[in-house]
Amino acid sequence: MKKIVKQVVGIDVAQKELVVCLGRMYRDLTFELYAHKTFANTKNGFTTLLLWIKKMTDAGIAVCYVMEATGVYHEPLAYYLDEQGCELSIVLPNKISNYFRSLDVKTITDKTASQTIARFGLERNLDKWKRPKEIYKKLRQLTRERDQIVQERTIVKNQLHAEQAEAQPNKKSITRIKQRIALLDKQEKEIQKELASLIKEDKEMHALVIILCSLPGVGLLTAAIVLAETNGFELIRNKRQLASYAGFDVKEKQSGTSVKAKPRISKRGNKYLRKAMHLPALTAIRHDERFKNIFIRLVSKHGIKMKAAVAVQRKLLEMIFTIATKKMKYDKNYFNATDKVQTEDISKNKTAA
Repeated sequence: MKKIVKQVVGIDVAQKELVVCLGRMYRDLTFELYAHKTFANTKNGFTTLLLWIKKMTDAGIAVCYVMEATGVYHEPLAYYLDEQGCELSIVLPNKISNYFRSLDVKTITDKTASQTIARFGLERNLDKWKRPKEIYKKLRQLTRERDQIVQERTIVKNQLHAEQAEAQPNKKSITRIKQRIALLDKQEKEIQKELASLIKEDKEMHALVIILCSLPGVGLLTAAIVLAETNGFELIRNKRQLASYAGFDVKEKQSGTSVKAKPRISKRGNKYLRKAMHLPALTAIRHDERFKNIFIRLVSKHGIKMKAAVAVQRKLLEMIFTIATKKMKYDKNYFNATDKVQTEDISKNKTAA
């Protein structure tokens, strides 16, 4: 009998169910996917899942659970497994999607998705998931609630404009619409106060937000959204991965001389991160020479202002990641000083020659 060296549980998470695939790898590095089952995405389902896993796996070999970060539906199971002391890895969706495309799989179902996740876990040495700080969850709840309020207020304001533009507007309707707008304004202010209070109470978070706010265009709200949506960059290892997670990665289709589509950002990522970068990027272009020069250079290259603005959004997000990782405030004169030192070094080398 072959010696088992690794056991993985691949879980495809949906709102109401968990589609599970068991896989194991042998000493000769071959592997097999040998069992499948579906469980309810509830606490009872989690208990049944663990009992089934215990029955179907070798007790002498550690079992690693692998799942995608699918919105919020994976969180209850992740927290439950963490409480039970299970080994867990949570993978960004774009990683699984890219891996899926590399396989010869023509049928996409929940079952094949769980098989792909299990196989990915068997082939890769994945980082172990750690429960994020409670503050990140609270920040995400508040920032997303605010986003919904802002969207609703925009709709109501459009209704007010349409009502006022009518030939014979209904005064009572206008009054009620204005009251709804006032209520939404009040709720938004309450959320902003809660955010500021929550950040201020956590000394480490407060210090980090102050560092992020040193970037042009980045305020408390933007910093809170970025940290909330990335759990403090917990699953992010580099700038390229962050850009892909936010949907800023470039999608290009080109083949021979006949097929040449325009490069576009994929938008297959966290929409809240992309949205949060829009206004800060415009502010950075206006008030910071470095971002302004990037914008001007790109516009002069292809003449599309929106495309250049999106590039600045990506650059700004990457810089947020860099200064958060290094815990250093943004210095707008840093690059000028670096260029000056490099120029002086070149001059010295020429003189010496």
